[in-house]
Amino acid sequence: MVTTTPPLWHQRLGNQRDWIWRGWQTRYTCVRSACPSSTPLLLLHGFGGSIGHWRHNLSELGRHHTVYAVDLLGFGASEKVTAAFGVELWVEQVYDFWRSFVKQPVILVGNSIGSLVALAVAAAHPEMVSGIVMLNLPDASVLEVSPLVKQAIAALKPLSRPAFALTKWIVTFPLIFDGVFWLVRHPQAVRLFWARQAYAGKSAVTDELVEMFSTPAYDRNAVKALRAMVRSTGKSTRDYTAKAVLPTLTIPILLFWGLQDAMVPPTLAKLFVKYNPNLKLIEIENAGHCPHDECPEIVNHEILNWIKGWAELRGNEF
Repeated sequence: MVTTTPPLWHQRLGNQRDWIWRGWQTRYTCVRSACPSSTPLLLLHGFGGSIGHWRHNLSELGRHHTVYAVDLLGFGASEKVTAAFGVELWVEQVYDFWRSFVKQPVILVGNSIGSLVALAVAAAHPEMVSGIVMLNLPDASVLEVSPLVKQAIAALKPLSRPAFALTKWIVTFPLIFDGVFWLVRHPQAVRLFWARQAYAGKSAVTDELVEMFSTPAYDRNAVKALRAMVRSTGKSTRDYTAKAVLPTLTIPILLFWGLQDAMVPPTLAKLFVKYNPNLKLIEIENAGHCPHDECPEIVNHEILNWIKGWAELRGNEF
């Protein structure tokens, strides 16, 4: 019996290229489909992720749609820079990438923080988005809070700001922050403290996965970039929270949620459905925070069926 060794993860990522955006080097990949009339997909990874996190999705989705994936600035093989990081910066990167390489409406597919970016892109640039697929959405804006709690939060906010600012300054002080970073970037620390939280099953936490997440942390200026992200105020010129954006969208939306997610509570998932009638929720029993990587067969199949259903409904315009 002949056995074959599957290709290494970086060999399953399509045609990788570098793109200079605003003077910064960024990485992207493209898998071109034999169906040129189908709507392209643009994949956006989560915090600490990269295009490598789509290694189980690119080829399968690429059989039916041209698929692009980008390393958001500061992550993966993109340059580690000191910038005013936040959703708005990544929205601008994604939009400029789309204008440069795609130039037709796409379906955005995001995981975790990539889902936040996808929602924000749809709000800021609706002309480029035909639909959104989100794999977990870490946004607590939809939580139902009683008026009494809201009043208490409003009263404490002026007092909490100085304390929060002081805490952030202490945590990001280079001697403290850099020391912690050098410890947690070690592959064994990635395996024990991050991957085991993000994945429901231990079998999914492979050496390949650990390598993929730990390697970018050894890039030049990686610690400075992460410190800049933590120090960022996160302020935007508009409200990009799910509570504000979801009711305004008329495009199809698909939301996956792993029921074993230990990072963002699965109970949050059903709250998003209330904010948009076009949102379909799919819960996956044996998945954690990254269902596209832990249960790729299910996710790939559901995405393609969902697109096919909307295409038939709209007369193959999706």
